[in-house]
Amino acid sequence: MAATIERSDQQAETKRVPDFFVVGHAKSGTSALDAMLRQHPEIFLSVREPSFFVPEVRVLKDQPKHPDTLDGYLALFAAAKPEQRMGDVTPSYLWSQTAAARIAEVRPDARIIAILREPASYLRSFHLEFLRNGIETEKDLRKAIELEPKRREGKAIPRDSPRPQWLQYSEQVRYVEQLRRYEAAFSREQMLILIYDDYRADNEGTLRRVFRFLGVDESASFQVLDANPSVLIRSPTLLATVRSLTLGRSGMSRALKPAIKALSSKRMRQRALALQNRAQRGRPGPPDEELMRELRRRYKSEVVALSEYLDRDLVSFWNYDDIG
Repeated sequence: MAATIERSDQQAETKRVPDFFVVGHAKSGTSALDAMLRQHPEIFLSVREPSFFVPEVRVLKDQPKHPDTLDGYLALFAAAKPEQRMGDVTPSYLWSQTAAARIAEVRPDARIIAILREPASYLRSFHLEFLRNGIETEKDLRKAIELEPKRREGKAIPRDSPRPQWLQYSEQVRYVEQLRRYEAAFSREQMLILIYDDYRADNEGTLRRVFRFLGVDESASFQVLDANPSVLIRSPTLLATVRSLTLGRSGMSRALKPAIKALSSKRMRQRALALQNRAQRGRPGPPDEELMRELRRRYKSEVVALSEYLDRDLVSFWNYDDIG
């Protein structure tokens, strides 16, 4: 199906469209990259994750951060100075099957930045993020992956999960398939593909490489940051219940919401959720090495394909060479 962008009026044609897009992946340094790019005087970023080109996962309707029209989306960049490069950081753009074509429709000369992470550690971190955000309630990653076939049929999906389509974990690491969607819409020269390990090993050097790619002053100073670390959720079900009551997602919460609002202020409810979140979170323990090896075996073919695509030996770099 061809991707099309809804234009609300002719004014959208005269407004500036972002020059570059950081398309993903989440839990691969995109939050830190977002924060550091914002420090550069020649760069302007919209609100974090406007998600305009992935309408299939936008869940906040009628919110300024998630506009439904091109005109509304471009308004997010109205404060940019004429000399600034404008960017959109939305990690789900790489996962989406239509985002590349949608972006190319309005900005065919856009620059595209992707960050890729070793599949097993990426899925472990992403699973923890899903638990934190209420997308997932199954604490065991192995069991969560085993649920993929059922969830593809609309079964075993956590109640009130805001983005159940993301629970197909294997789809998250189809790296070459994802990159080819962008290569079909843009030239390889317009794409910068970073490896998370390189980014972690030389944060500053990688960021200056991004500056060069974007055509801005690469000597600009900035503070190195490490944003959005993984956390352990002790009781996903309890956290999901609290979220539903606070945010009004479930049927029960909607029924109780008038009474809750009558007995408490918005600030009190937000503080209660924040306290509950802190109580529920902790540092994740060491990974299950047996599970990590299982995942590496399962996704080795993806790493081999990515190595060929990037002409770089990621099989050895990510220690997949001893996986049968």
